[in-house]
Amino acid sequence: MRDEANESLMLRFRDGDPRAFELLVQRHQRPVFDFVMRSVGTAAVAEELTQETFLRVVKQKDTYEQKARFTTWLYTLARNLCIDHSRRMQHRRAKSLDAVDEEGHSLLERTADKGPTVDRQAISVQLQDRMRRAIESLPEDQREVFLLREEADLSFKEIADIVGISENTVKSRMRYALTKLRSLLEEYEDMARALS
Repeated sequence: MRDEANESLMLRFRDGDPRAFELLVQRHQRPVFDFVMRSVGTAAVAEELTQETFLRVVKQKDTYEQKARFTTWLYTLARNLCIDHSRRMQHRRAKSLDAVDEEGHSLLERTADKGPTVDRQAISVQLQDRMRRAIESLPEDQREVFLLREEADLSFKEIADIVGISENTVKSRMRYALTKLRSLLEEYEDMARALS
């Protein structure tokens, strides 16, 4: 059952096999959390929305039909929860990704590479921080497509299905996002080479 396709596992879960759901959660919890974290910016909220995503899978299991890939359906649920959260928080300013969570750690601290030398580590931290700020500066529609592609590793077609736009529009938004990121990060090109 471990190598079974996601869609097949979801159908088994729909038909009453709880072990199939456990495998789906094991496979997708971390990638969904990473996507939601990049969308909402705080670990506590990302954890809550990730749990809510899988709770929705449970609640909607009886209506699941294998029309598209399971991941398309799953990330649609996660995206919709992020949008709902964003609407609720619209009057507040979103916390930065380097905001400290309940344990006193920022995302930057949790993802910083601890292996290399101090100078490489400093460059890595600078690049990560600059990359995070560059991604945050993207218009929301471009950032969403970029994160679904890069964080969730979804195809352009899957992203189009999730967002509800044409595949060409998804590709266009990705192209604009990459162009903007390149221009924002070109001054760091030498630093990136130093890490190679």
